[in-house]
Amino acid sequence: MIPVFDHREATGFNVARKRQTSEVDDVVRPIIEAVRREKDAALRRYATQYDGLGDQPFAVSADELSSAASSMSPEVCRAARKAIANIRQYAEAQMPRDCFREFSPGRKLGWIVRPLDAVGCYIPSGRYPLPSTLLMTAVLAQTAGVRRICVTSPKPSREILGCAHMLGITEFYRIGGAQAIAALALGTETIATVDRIVGPGNAYVAAAKKLLAGEVGIDFIAGPTEIMIIAADGDPRAIAADMLAQAEHDVIASAVLITTSQKLANDVQQEIETQLEDLPTAEVARQSIDNSSAIFVLGDLDCACLFANLFAPEHLSLHDPSLLPSIRNAGTVFLGANTPESAGDYASGPSHVLPTSGVARQRGGLSTADFVKVIAVQELSPSALEELAPTITTLARVEGLEAHARAVEVRFAHQ
Repeated sequence: MIPVFDHREATGFNVARKRQTSEVDDVVRPIIEAVRREKDAALRRYATQYDGLGDQPFAVSADELSSAASSMSPEVCRAARKAIANIRQYAEAQMPRDCFREFSPGRKLGWIVRPLDAVGCYIPSGRYPLPSTLLMTAVLAQTAGVRRICVTSPKPSREILGCAHMLGITEFYRIGGAQAIAALALGTETIATVDRIVGPGNAYVAAAKKLLAGEVGIDFIAGPTEIMIIAADGDPRAIAADMLAQAEHDVIASAVLITTSQKLANDVQQEIETQLEDLPTAEVARQSIDNSSAIFVLGDLDCACLFANLFAPEHLSLHDPSLLPSIRNAGTVFLGANTPESAGDYASGPSHVLPTSGVARQRGGLSTADFVKVIAVQELSPSALEELAPTITTLARVEGLEAHARAVEVRFAHQ
């Protein structure tokens, strides 16, 4: 049964926010180095060992992608098209725009926005194959204008392959794990390198991204998924359902309710038990609820918001939208009792690829900005450079960089 704590016990709460251990790194590091040295040979060895690839080609053919799309049910096709439209609409609104204007006489400044040349989208397909993650990554890359989108997934389901075809993706590899991350980052005879890798994965995928960051861009290193709900009142059935929706992801997923009502806490605690009785994923959700989840009864909602900001949850549900101005740290926020986290997972528009384990203190979720470069542009007229010259030359000489100062002064030497 999910534990219920009062305010005195809140400060000691610690869910299973486990960073990747040295043991995982020790497994992943040799895989990366083998792919670096042996390329396709190492990739096939590990893909066969861990994913049962055998003699299958790495690349999924155009015919396979088309066939998968054709065999998807009309209902799934309609759902995918609706989700794609909403994700693309939101991604277009997020897209950074070019700017170039005069900030002072003769001093024109701005930036240009240019897409990355190539990105790799890692799509989990283990216990739960996730076509939604393909949509939540590839659609953003397409909206940003990325020319080459490479997808890897170790055992892609029909729906993952079909959605790839619907998006017009042609480069798709049936590989996964640390070896897939290494291939995308380092390149092999079959797979060319990418500029950035995005998408969640297991501990080995996360460790590979961490170890290869710097050689390739990454979104962030994801840990166990998590939700925090702040509600002074509400429907215990809906709150319990939202918590279980997160708990069923993984045995170390975290679902936390913060409330000011002891009655609501007790009712949600009981409702979770009731819903677990016939939940098909109860074997996973039960462990998450018992070991990594909790309900807190705090004195007021200000304390609840303080708790949330310290925790920086991946998903934050605020049943009272007026609390939003108090929130500083969250991967994504769901406002009101009618905005369940599962809406964001599939169809409302924002990407569900989100920071976990407190990384929301540093950044929000995946957006089109992750697939572009914002490049500064500057142009000075002679008079604008002359006005700036004393500032430039003074600071250059303070730093001992004489040539920097002379590069300005030479332009006025013959006046």
